[in-house]
Parts: sequence; structure tokens; C-alpha cells
Amino acid sequence: MVNDAWAVLVEAEGKVHVVEMSAGVRKIKGLGVFDPVETIGSAPYGTVITLGQKQLTRMPPRLPELSRGMLRRAQTISAKDAGYFIAKLGIGSGDRVLEAGLGSAGLSMHIARSLGGSGTHVTVEPRSEHADVGLKNMERARASWQEFPGHHHVHGAIEEVVDEIRSHSEFFDAIILDLPQHPTAIDAVASLLAVGGRMACYCPVTSQVELAWEAAEGAGLTVEWAGELMERQWGKASKGGMRPVNGPFGHTAFLLIAQRTSIE
Repeated sequence: MVNDAWAVLVEAEGKVHVVEMSAGVRKIKGLGVFDPVETIGSAPYGTVITLGQKQLTRMPPRLPELSRGMLRRAQTISAKDAGYFIAKLGIGSGDRVLEAGLGSAGLSMHIARSLGGSGTHVTVEPRSEHADVGLKNMERARASWQEFPGHHHVHGAIEEVVDEIRSHSEFFDAIILDLPQHPTAIDAVASLLAVGGRMACYCPVTSQVELAWEAAEGAGLTVEWAGELMERQWGKASKGGMRPVNGPFGHTAFLLIAQRTSIE
């Protein structure tokens, strides 16, 4: 069944455009001036749409497409790291997840997709200019998917909004912190982590990993793993065979995972 809220259009080279399916002629960035309802309508997935000189294929609004076509302001957590967080923290149906900061919602969409139609997802972001973009991406996802968790957004620095966070859930099965500084945030919300639950920290530089490790242990958590994930893409060689493609090796950030193993 074709979703009628947003249309995903993919160019031949892979660039993704996410277009709101509302009537009326208007200018859409990167595509020109047209009425999406008249031009795209209820065209089945796989249909080629012609817009000026561009040939675009309509595809379902799945997570990879919405991620590639998302609105961006803050740097996003890649699928490589998002997938690792979800697997290592064990995020799934019915869980309660706290995430700070929201940014452009790259990780948030992965979490929402994993939670499905149940569970609680609370996001925190102190910068309204980032939250405005991130929440728009979350609304796209909510309108595009058949299932979406209960999502609550809290504005402010996480250390200052703990009471408001608690109003949505007293405890969380997973907490993810993507912040410039982790120690004060860990101190503020470690008590919200349920026994058996895990906390993850996303750290751009090594000094942050060390400080996060010390803060996690100081808060009574057990550090399970810290390190980095490397990603290297391969492609077809011109003379046959496969080889690594030219480009960056794929480091994004340093990650830390810690678990609460007791009530104390």
C-alpha cells in the first residue's frame, strides 16, 4: 500500500528527496516547482517520475530512505553506530528509552523504528534550532510508518530537566547520551536506569571516553565495552574483482556501554 503522507523520490545516483504530499503548486528544494499531488499522486512504488531533466523512482518511506533524505542541521549518528547501540542496549518492543541530545534525529528514527508501536521514547535537546529540525524528521517518520512509539520531547539541558523526564517514565531500559560533556549528565540520570538497563555514550574524542568511563563507574554502573567501530566500503574494480573503494576509512566516534547490575 502506498503511503500518502510523504513521497520518497530517489535519483539515479542515489540522492533521496522526501516530499510532503499536500496539494498546491510550490517550489521544492532540489526538484523545482510542481504540485506533488498532481505529479506523483498515488503512483505505485517503483514508478519513475519525470521532473524537468530528472528521472526519479518512487520508493517506500523506509528507515534508510528517510535517513538519507532527512533534514539536517546537527551532525547525525550514522547507521553503523546507531545499529550497534540498538543491538548492545537490547532496544526492542515495549522498552523505555531516554535519548539526549536529539540533534537532527538520525539516531532517534532508528530507535523509534526498533520500538515499533509500543514503548516510550523520550528525547532531550537544549538547542531549539536543532530540535526544530529533529522533530520535523520524527514527524515524517511517524506519518510514514504504520507503527510508532509514544514519543515525548523535553527542551533543556538534561541535568536541568530530570523531573520532567521522570513525568514520562520513572525508569528507563536504555539511556543514550550524545553530548559535548558526559559526566554531569551521567550523574544526573544514572538513577533513572532500571536494573539490567544499559547506558551508551557517544564521544567524538578519547578524553570524553575516559571521563564518561569514570563517571559511569562513579554512578555505580559497570562498563561493558568502550572503543570504536570501523567501516570500509568495497566496490567492483574496473578490471574485475572487488576492492575497497577510495575514501575515508569510516571512523565516526568513540562509544561506551555501561550497565546497571544492582539496585545500589
